Amino acid sequence: MFAEYIWLDGALPTQQLRSKARYLPIKSQDKVKLDSFPEWNFDGSSTYQSTGDKSDLLLKPVNFFTDPIRGQGNYLVLCEVFTADGQPHSTNTRSQLRNILELGGAKLEPWIGFEQEYTLFMMQRPLGWPEKGFPQSQGPFYCGVGSEVVFGRELVETHARACVQAGIAFYGINGEVMPGQWEFQVGYRGVEGEDVSALTISDELWVARWLLHRLSEEFGIEVSFANKPVAGDWNGAGCHTNFSTNKTREAKVGIKAIEEAVQLLSKKHDLHIPLYGASLRERLTGAHETCSIDQFRSGVSDRGSSIRIPLQVKQHGCGYLEDRRPGANCDPYLVSGRILATIANLNENQFKLGREEAIGDQVDSQKTQPELFNGFVAA
Repeated sequence: MFAEYIWLDGALPTQQLRSKARYLPIKSQDKVKLDSFPEWNFDGSSTYQSTGDKSDLLLKPVNFFTDPIRGQGNYLVLCEVFTADGQPHSTNTRSQLRNILELGGAKLEPWIGFEQEYTLFMMQRPLGWPEKGFPQSQGPFYCGVGSEVVFGRELVETHARACVQAGIAFYGINGEVMPGQWEFQVGYRGVEGEDVSALTISDELWVARWLLHRLSEEFGIEVSFANKPVAGDWNGAGCHTNFSTNKTREAKVGIKAIEEAVQLLSKKHDLHIPLYGASLRERLTGAHETCSIDQFRSGVSDRGSSIRIPLQVKQHGCGYLEDRRPGANCDPYLVSGRILATIANLNENQFKLGREEAIGDQVDSQKTQPELFNGFVAA
């Protein structure tokens, strides 16, 4: 069988996905488990993670999925990056979320879900846009149908099927407000016994992103997770994050627990923003269904708020909250970790989230690898 080893690199301000494949002579598919996949190494000097004189870094498998591209009997293997002495690499943000869970976050039994928006490009133009100028104004594209308003559906549908085949907790898809823009969701689906914990769903979002990039190769389409893929009066792209704990899901007391969580989040707004994606200020303007990056506001059924409490949650008295601040290029491990640490009221001196200096708005241009298509302006 083939195993595709997937990991996060050290690119700044936004980490990118890397992968390489190896053949493993495993004959019995019924006996495949995590330790069936051995540790491997790679050249960290080519992924912004080490210098050439100390280039070897280790890949330790932490999760695996059926490979829907190579087919049954092959696997996608998600890995954490470790240094030669066995310590988590500074770019290993998954280990930071693990640390928060171990320090007390796991007691809250956190569930998480992500609404991942993205934009499709071809020849460095948003898919479906005219060669010169702009398409018609936003309005008919959100959840639209028809060739005049929908662009890239074949890739989107192929990706959805691949995620389901891989075993990801894939919830759904829809066309977004800007033409050429789409969304998929992963997280809670009401499937009994399905693991929707913060660590698992964060893993699955990264693998779903990898699958989208990999399948885009087959269509000659580029995928952008830029927060503001097109400058001007166009919607940005976010990664709205749905979060709940054992208390918020509990009948009768859930809504009070949600309100208490919102209060805790309001006090740490300035700590959340640097971890919610690069160039986030371009998206969080107070327009286009966002709250200003300099404000914190919550509300029931309010899509212009920082934290939205869905109407049905308010009516039922329990459920989840939606953090609308994270951008499309956010790291789900950092987003999950920051929300969990805040709501669990953990002592932040106990853990290290890191990379604040790398993914905030102020980034040293000498260290930055630019994002694809960020700030497109039509001719």
